[in-house]
Amino acid sequence: MSQPRTLLHTRHVTCTAYLRDDGLLEVEGEMRDITPENTDLLFRAAHAGDDIHHMQITLTLDRDLVIQHVQARTLAGPTPYCQEIASAYQALEQLRIGPGFLPKVKAKVGGIHGCTHLTEMFGPMATTAYQANFALARKYNPLRERLASGRPLPRSPLVDTCHTYRLDGEAIKVLWPEDRREPASADIEQR
Repeated sequence: MSQPRTLLHTRHVTCTAYLRDDGLLEVEGEMRDITPENTDLLFRAAHAGDDIHHMQITLTLDRDLVIQHVQARTLAGPTPYCQEIASAYQALEQLRIGPGFLPKVKAKVGGIHGCTHLTEMFGPMATTAYQANFALARKYNPLRERLASGRPLPRSPLVDTCHTYRLDGEAIKVLWPEDRREPASADIEQR
């Protein structure tokens, strides 16, 4: 049990992914910083339960996770100027979510070229996009069926993404058995 404590601040980050009828993915991100007590900000007063920050981003992605459209919104910020930078996020259109994505985001909308809070939402939104793609793969191309088929398997995109999915780990031995690896995939592994 922790020591008695007083709530100082709450941050909610929510990311939700959808499959649109046209086949594109949409990932919605929302971040809210909520004050538990009345507070006097430099440019405005906030009452207990009010948002200090309330930002939303909607990403439209193709199935290769290339950003087709970005819409960023600041519904509440500590200054009246926070909303001015929202359109800068359109510069991320045509970026692909994958290795090196976050440094590319920061290069385009980091620092004075963006909003710290909007920019930091792209980390959880990117992983949400990946999880959405995995959900579609589970639905339309079930892994158990592929493993049971006896056919060669391409290199899993999970290889070496974390400790559990390291190439020499037990999970990869099940997910991508050595005797079932496609020749091109095995060649990549040996490089």
